[in-house]
Amino acid sequence: MASAAVNCCFSLQSKLKTLSLQNNFNSSSYALNPNSSLCFSNNLSHNLFCKGNLSFSTMKLKPNHRAVVVCEVAPKKKADSATKRARQAEKRRIYNQAKKSEVKTRMKKVLEALDVLRKKADAEAEEIFSVEKLIAEAYSVIDKAVKVGTLHRNTGARRKSRLARRKKAVEIHHGWYAPAPAENAA
Repeated sequence: MASAAVNCCFSLQSKLKTLSLQNNFNSSSYALNPNSSLCFSNNLSHNLFCKGNLSFSTMKLKPNHRAVVVCEVAPKKKADSATKRARQAEKRRIYNQAKKSEVKTRMKKVLEALDVLRKKADAEAEEIFSVEKLIAEAYSVIDKAVKVGTLHRNTGARRKSRLARRKKAVEIHHGWYAPAPAENAA
């Protein structure tokens, strides 16, 4: 955005020193030093400078043209809200990791108990009650993880379904459960 020289001359109070901005610019100097004067556009806002650090950089576009000064206003440090969000995210990550680990552990205990029961040749129907107790505990942990948002509700439903199907497969294998014959709708 190239424009003609602006007749803008004013002073800004900064926390560091007073910054004086004038219309004439020394085109032979490319580094910013205390003797350099700067040229800005008319739409420069005074309140930008009180909120952060002011940084300048100079660049020359073409050999015969004047140098251009780029002025940037940036916050002094990372916003407090960003660091707080980072702390909160880390706490939630650790919490969620513990919940997911507990879900996996409970599921593994149920699946191992079901595998032992399936391989057992002389298993009794009453032995399934201990496994049902483990399944109830696993369901509870999964439901709590879904409730607090650690697991998606579909993921929780899928894991509960997986446990129920394995249990039913073991019951069918030993003959403790006989599925009803499917009715043919004609």
